[in-house]
Amino acid sequence: MQGDLYEETVPVPRAARFPVELRPPPGFRPEEPATWPKVEGALEYVGGRLLYMPPTGDIQQDVAGAVAGLLDRWVDEQPEFVFGANGAGMVLGGDVRGADAAVWRRDALGPYTGGYRRVPPVLAVEVAGREQGEPELREKAAWYLSRGVKVVWLVLSDTREVVVLDTAGESRHRAGQSLPPCPELPGLAPEVGLLSRRLR
Repeated sequence: MQGDLYEETVPVPRAARFPVELRPPPGFRPEEPATWPKVEGALEYVGGRLLYMPPTGDIQQDVAGAVAGLLDRWVDEQPEFVFGANGAGMVLGGDVRGADAAVWRRDALGPYTGGYRRVPPVLAVEVAGREQGEPELREKAAWYLSRGVKVVWLVLSDTREVVVLDTAGESRHRAGQSLPPCPELPGLAPEVGLLSRRLR
């Protein structure tokens, strides 16, 4: 049965490279969240392929939580923006992807629909984890920037660094340094150490 394809799991060698491709279920429509298979982990639809990533590990979870908390506090002071976390879904250029966190201008979004957002965020944030390191996140950053995202933060948990990318170039920042301000995100220039402060 087709449903069993998403309930039954098979072990893969630790050397497997993620994401892995899944067969879309019958009736799958990328723009409709209700048609996606229910799995433990994260799914994206990129280049006509349904891609699966396993659930995140403890370090990535804690750092992503710190990023979300920081953005939540910032949005409290900047009501013209909204932020999403937990695989913030967006449809851009026919692909469906989820960011660890993202910030949009409220006036660009329109009313809530229960579906994926269809305009590029001003900021997208990705946190490195067991299955995705800096090279993989750089590929995703290039995807964001090619679809109108203004700035991308790559939070590298292992080295406690943040790489900031925009269409003008990139810069790398360590604990004790603040991220460069983006003119479109007033007052959002956190110190890098705030993003990993909960790690032992």
